[in-house]
Amino acid sequence: MNNAASNMPAGAGSMQLMRPHFICPLTNIVYDTNNSDFEGWLTKQSAWLKDWRRRYFILKGSRLFFSKTEYQAPHGMIDLSQCTTVKSADLKAKKRNSFEISTPETTFLLYADTEKEKDDWIGSVGKSIVRCSSTYYRGSGGGSSSSQQQHPNQQQQQYLNNQQQEDDDDSLYDDLDDENDYFND
Repeated sequence: MNNAASNMPAGAGSMQLMRPHFICPLTNIVYDTNNSDFEGWLTKQSAWLKDWRRRYFILKGSRLFFSKTEYQAPHGMIDLSQCTTVKSADLKAKKRNSFEISTPETTFLLYADTEKEKDDWIGSVGKSIVRCSSTYYRGSGGGSSSSQQQHPNQQQQQYLNNQQQEDDDDSLYDDLDDENDYFND
C-alpha cells in the first residue's frame, strides 16, 4: 500500500505509467484514476459468491476504485459520498486486519496485509467520507454562522473518536493459538 505522493519519482524526463480510466457501467461517466490520494492492495469479499479476492484499490476524492492489477482499468467503484461508516470488522469478516465500508444499500468487507495498513485505509477512507459530508466546513469565511458547523480538524477528530469507540477490541486476539483456522495469516 502506498500513499500516491510517494509512488512515482518527480522531475523532467521521468516517465509515468498512466492507468486506464474507470467507466461507470450505469451512467457511462468516465473517471480518471491517476494522481490518487491513496492506493494499495486489499482483499475484498465478492458481492455474489462471498469468496475473497485480492484487488488493487485507488482512492481519489470521494471514490474508491478497484481493479485486478495496479495498471488495469478498474472494474468497480465505491462512491464514498454515499457511505455511512468505515470501521474495523475482524469478528464480522472472520479475518485479521479487516474493515467494513457501509452504505445504506450494502456493506463491503475488506482486509489488509497488516494492522498498520488497515488503520491507514480506515483513516484515509474516513477522511474522504468526512470531506464529502454535508456538514464539512471548508474555510474560515463565507460560511454559515451556525454553531453546528465545525472546523475540519474538529469534525475529523470527532469522527475518529466515534470510530475508535465502535472498533473491534483487538486485544481479543493476543492469546490466540497460531494453529487456529479462524483467522488468515
